[in-house]
Amino acid sequence: MTESNLESTAATSEAPSSSFLRGIIAEDVSTKKFGDAVIQTRFPPEPNGYLHIGHAKAICIDFGLADEFGGKTNLRFDDTNPEKEEQEYVDAIQADVRWLGFDWERLCYASDYFPQLYEWALKLIGDGKAYVDDLSADEIRKYRGTLTEPGKNSPYRDRSAEENLDLFQRMKAGEFADGSRVLRAKIDMSSPNLNMRDPVMYRILHATHHRTGDEWCIYPMYDYAHGQSDSIERVTHSMCTLEFADHQPLYRWYIEQLGIFPSQQIEFDRLNLTYTMLSKRKLLQLVKEHRVNGWDDPRMPTLSGIRRRGFTPGALRALCAAVGASRTNGSTDIEMLEHFQRDDLNHRANRAMAVLRPLKVVIDNYPEGQEEFVEVANNPEDPSAGTRMVPFSREIYIEQDDFREVPPPKYFRLSPGKEVRLRNAYFVTAQSVVKAADGSLVEVHCTYDSASRGGNSPDGRKVKGTMHWVSTAHALTAEVRLYDKLFSKADPFDFPEGGDLFDNLNPNSLETIVDARLEPSLADAQLGQPFQFERVGYFCLDSDSTAEKKVFNRTLPLKDGWAKIEKKAGA
Repeated sequence: MTESNLESTAATSEAPSSSFLRGIIAEDVSTKKFGDAVIQTRFPPEPNGYLHIGHAKAICIDFGLADEFGGKTNLRFDDTNPEKEEQEYVDAIQADVRWLGFDWERLCYASDYFPQLYEWALKLIGDGKAYVDDLSADEIRKYRGTLTEPGKNSPYRDRSAEENLDLFQRMKAGEFADGSRVLRAKIDMSSPNLNMRDPVMYRILHATHHRTGDEWCIYPMYDYAHGQSDSIERVTHSMCTLEFADHQPLYRWYIEQLGIFPSQQIEFDRLNLTYTMLSKRKLLQLVKEHRVNGWDDPRMPTLSGIRRRGFTPGALRALCAAVGASRTNGSTDIEMLEHFQRDDLNHRANRAMAVLRPLKVVIDNYPEGQEEFVEVANNPEDPSAGTRMVPFSREIYIEQDDFREVPPPKYFRLSPGKEVRLRNAYFVTAQSVVKAADGSLVEVHCTYDSASRGGNSPDGRKVKGTMHWVSTAHALTAEVRLYDKLFSKADPFDFPEGGDLFDNLNPNSLETIVDARLEPSLADAQLGQPFQFERVGYFCLDSDSTAEKKVFNRTLPLKDGWAKIEKKAGA
C-alpha cells in the first residue's frame, strides 16, 4: 500500500472514538499545559520477548500522534527485570519498530536511570514516604487485603527514616538475600485502590543485568520506574493500555511526591484479534515447549513471525488506523487485517504461476522438442511492473484439482472432451488419461488449438474454465508451506474447565508440500518480495531457502472474507 493509499485509509476508516487521544493532546497544546515543551511520547517495551501485533497499535499511536503534533518519540526499554530480559529481544524490538516504518528520537533504557531512581528512593525514605519491609512476598499479599477488605499495616511500617536509610543502603550493598527485604512506598493500606496499598518499589535480586552487569542487586518495580523515567525524558503524554488505568493514581503520586516534571498517563484499549493470542508469557511458552518453531514462526502473531509470513507494515498500519482507539476493550475480526493485507498485496505483488499438487499434461499435437515463450503481465494492477516471458512446451503441469475424469455438476475445469483455456497460452481439450497399476492417475493427454495463442480463439468461441500451468521442462521444484490460523477458536481462551489454552491449537495450522512446481522466474525471488501465485494465494520466499531449494510461505489465500462481511453489512 502506498503512503497516499495508507493516509486515505486512515482518514476514511478511523473510528470517531479514537479522537479522544488527539483531542487531549490538541487541548494541552492550545492551553500550553507543558509550556513551550514539544509533545514528547515514548514506546516502552520490556525486552523479555518479541513484539506482537498488539504492540503495533501502541507503536502507531505513540509515533503517529507525536508526528502529527510536531513532537518526538523515544524508544525506551523497560529493563528492570534482569532474569527475563536479553539483548536478543532488544535487537529484535528495534528491528520491528523500524520495519513498521518508524524511528525514534532517542534510544533509552530504564537502566540508564537506575542511579537517579535510587537517589529519589532515598529522598522518599528521608521524607517518611517509603520504608524497608521484612515481610515475605506471601505475607505482603496477606496484609494487602482484598477488594472488599482493607489491608493492614506491616509491623515494619513505622521504622525511623534513619533505620530505613541504613537498611536500604545495605540492600544496595548486597548484604541481604533475595526476597528477604523490599522497599515499599508508605501511602494508604485502606485505599480502595489496591495499587495504593504501600506498593513495593524495590526488590533484592542478585542477577546479572544485560547492560549493567552486576553493578546492582536491587531493581525498581515497573510502577516506580515507569513514571519517573517518563519524567526524566519530559514525556508529555504517556499513552498505555487500559489495564494500567488503576495504576494511574500511583503514577501521579510518585511524580507529585518528588516534585518532578509532571508527565501524564492516558489509557486506551488494546488491540485484540480473533483466533489470536497476544500474551507474551504464553507466546514464550509456545516457543519453549516447541509447539511452534521459534518466535518468528509464521504462525506466531509476533511482528517477526508475520513479517516472515509475508505480511506488510502498510497493512498493519492501515488496520491500526481503521480500528482507532477508545476507552473500552473490544475484539477485532482477524479477517479485517487479512482484508487490508490482500488489498496491499493486490497492488504490489507480482504475479507468478505455481502448481502446488502437480498433474502432468501431455499435449499430443504440439510439436515434440518445440518450446516457446508467452508474454505475461507481472501485475495487471500496475502497468509499470512490466511483463515477463514464461516458457511453454508440449508437457506441462496443472493442479490435480483442475482435472476430473468424472466431473461433478458445474465443473468448468478440465475433463474428458472438455475445452479449457491455459492462461496466456492456448485452448486445450482433454482426450485420454494414463493410469498406474493401482488405478491412480499418472497423466492426462490433450490436444490444443494452435490458432488460440494468447488464450483467445479467432472464431470467438467461449470457454468457461481458465487454468494456470507450468512447463515441465522448465519447472522449479520448491517447498511450499501453507499456513493457517494457529488457534481453531475465535477466542483461544474459550476452553472447558480442566482444559488448557493449548487444547485450542489448530492441528492444521501448517501443511508442507515438498514438490510444488513453479515457473522458472521464481528462482530469482528475494526475501521480502511478495508474489501472487495465480488462483492460489499470496506467497513470499522464506529464510529457510537455499541455493539448491527454494521455500515459499503462503501469506494468505485469495479469498477475502472481510470484504464479504463489509458488503453484507452495507446491503
